[in-house]
Amino acid sequence: MINKLVRKVENMEHAVLDTLHRAWNVCHFHHLPEWLQDNDYLLFGHRPPMASFEACFWSIFRLHTETLNIWTHAIGCFSFIVISIYLFLATSYASIPFVDKIMLGIFLITAIVCLALSTCYHTLACHSHQILLLVCKLDYCGISLLIAGSIVPCLYYAFYDSLITQIFYMLMTITLCAVSVTVSFVDTFSDTKYRTFRASVFTIYAFSSIVPTIHWYLFHSNTELFYDSSFWTAIKFLSLMITLYVTGVLFYALRIPERFSPGKFDFYFHSHHLFHIFVLLAAICHLRGLTSLADVRLFSSIH
Repeated sequence: MINKLVRKVENMEHAVLDTLHRAWNVCHFHHLPEWLQDNDYLLFGHRPPMASFEACFWSIFRLHTETLNIWTHAIGCFSFIVISIYLFLATSYASIPFVDKIMLGIFLITAIVCLALSTCYHTLACHSHQILLLVCKLDYCGISLLIAGSIVPCLYYAFYDSLITQIFYMLMTITLCAVSVTVSFVDTFSDTKYRTFRASVFTIYAFSSIVPTIHWYLFHSNTELFYDSSFWTAIKFLSLMITLYVTGVLFYALRIPERFSPGKFDFYFHSHHLFHIFVLLAAICHLRGLTSLADVRLFSSIH
């Protein structure tokens, strides 16, 4: 009898807590505390502060300004996990040399980590100011890791026959990644007024790959290579990847389209939503380009 009563009380407690977790309404930008005010072109649809991780989690099933941000990268993260398993178990890449699996794995793992950290950031950002700062830093770290994870495998296949050159450019990339991660953990870097600066830092870091690209073109180009279909597939997809990333960053930094119609894009397709979509598409293009680049080295007569 007592046990049944205790269980009923516990069930009632869970029911009350569950109701409280869901009993919140989206609010206007000007009703948010200063630490949650990020984009003043998004007028309505913001989550209020929620000092509960459980409440933050359940909020992913509600419609607000962050819903699409959360789900685009959550689905993207899961998709890359599935792709990774399929790639190494059910395709010709299952039998490639171990070092090549590592190189492809570097990109896949950093993509998964980046998308996972992004999902966590947008889910937990409304918890508290302290948690916001933490997950924001982790989000930047994820971006830094993805940039390095995208460049390093390309360096490996681009300079396939030059170990010293590989090591030199890989060390340069890893150093820039370390600097970027370090800067990400500086509190002031998370401030809203550094929004454009943040985008610029990561853009410059990403475009550091131009240096080894020019090097390869000037000193390591192979005439025969330019007639290989896999090589041109890689070039097309990597070029598309760059275009998508740049476009996404421009939308994010300039807050397009909501700056032209404040309040009209609060729930769907504001700049951060579009940025997430472009990032996901760019990551898919990069994987396609990277596997094509690997095909040239692994499955053709060109080395």
